[in-house]
Amino acid sequence: MKILILLILTNQFIFSQNEVCFEILPNPEPNSPALASFTKYINVLDCIHIYAENTISDSKVLHAASVAAELLDNNEDGIVDDLSIKEALSANEAMMPIFSNEWSQSMDDVEDYYNGCIGAVLFRNEIDPSQPGHWGDDATVEEILHTINVCGHVEVYPEAFNLGPNTSLLSDAMDVARGGQFINIPNEYPEEAWYHYDDWTCDYECMAVEYMYWCLVSHMGILNDTQTCNGIDNEWELCTPELFASTDIAMYNIIIDAQYVLPQIAPDGNYCPTTNLLGDVNFDGNLDILDVIMTINIILGILQENENADINQDNNINILDVIALSNIILEN
Repeated sequence: MKILILLILTNQFIFSQNEVCFEILPNPEPNSPALASFTKYINVLDCIHIYAENTISDSKVLHAASVAAELLDNNEDGIVDDLSIKEALSANEAMMPIFSNEWSQSMDDVEDYYNGCIGAVLFRNEIDPSQPGHWGDDATVEEILHTINVCGHVEVYPEAFNLGPNTSLLSDAMDVARGGQFINIPNEYPEEAWYHYDDWTCDYECMAVEYMYWCLVSHMGILNDTQTCNGIDNEWELCTPELFASTDIAMYNIIIDAQYVLPQIAPDGNYCPTTNLLGDVNFDGNLDILDVIMTINIILGILQENENADINQDNNINILDVIALSNIILEN
């Protein structure tokens, strides 16, 4: 008998042709000095708390939740791809606040009283559900990636993603991308640099956060259009996946390394996983030899781990799961 895991999702919303299965709830912390000014709330996969002011439209709140869910659950099976990241985000009380503008009283309250982790914030005019992640139109992908990276990856994988100079694979790769190690913004970047951010308010760690974002969205293809390439050229030159992979080789190898389970697919603003078939490792709706092969490749470390491959639900994917899956296929 095929085993079905039903993910219960309530209140399906469709806005701007986007399908988002989250429910906007009232503020669960109305008496908190940090959060009392917010009226809208979504808990995204027990990882990120999204709080929004009442002037933020439901469609924009849902868009932020959808993008966060897609980045955390990139295969959209209803399960966070990296459980260690989930644990870190939850423990750090990661939050994405959405403010009306930079002069909002809520912003002061959060800054003064919130004790959790905030890697970035969003403003009402930065969110466009019809253009997920598009440069100049929708900052949602950028700011939520910052939150996941700062509140999650830096803690879980410090050897890879620490932000200080000479502390991680990320910082070493960034020094190459900038044409050298610059603690402060240089008057002029070397000609060979392809990352040349020049915001004087952004210190070395801030530069590393921005660098991580540019690398991920380049890899996912979000920057791959002429308008964006021309618009970002003064800061970041690698706007296509191919150019990024062939130029920033060190960071490309980090991003595709299965142990870090980084998102590979660009969010499209739709998140509504429904039925998950245990053993359906390739998500084609069938249990067959292809799923067995993919499970074996997961065990060998060729593919990223996939919760559907853990047939016996012991939190380990090994030969026992291959045997169990084979028996299920033979029985049917």
